[in-house]
Amino acid sequence: MPGHLEPTADSAAAAPAGREPDFAVRGEYIQLDHLLKAAGLVSSGGAAHAEVDQGRVRVDGKPESRKRAKLRPGQRVDYDGKSILLVPAVGTGKT
Repeated sequence: MPGHLEPTADSAAAAPAGREPDFAVRGEYIQLDHLLKAAGLVSSGGAAHAEVDQGRVRVDGKPESRKRAKLRPGQRVDYDGKSILLVPAVGTGKT
């Protein structure tokens, strides 16, 4: 199912030193606004939209202006000093 996110074992508040937390994507992708909310980085979808509109979110090191950008495993999202690496969910057969 596209757009679903599942935290992995490494997604605790503090990732191992020198490594960003991972989030597992079930399905092909997750929308940026859904990721920000599911990861607990914002309190609501509206807050996610506002943060993207204000240019505070980066994807793979570049500012992202599309609130519903489709993000796939292997991409990295940076917001508010935090970095999240998207990984495929275990058992999805995706690499």
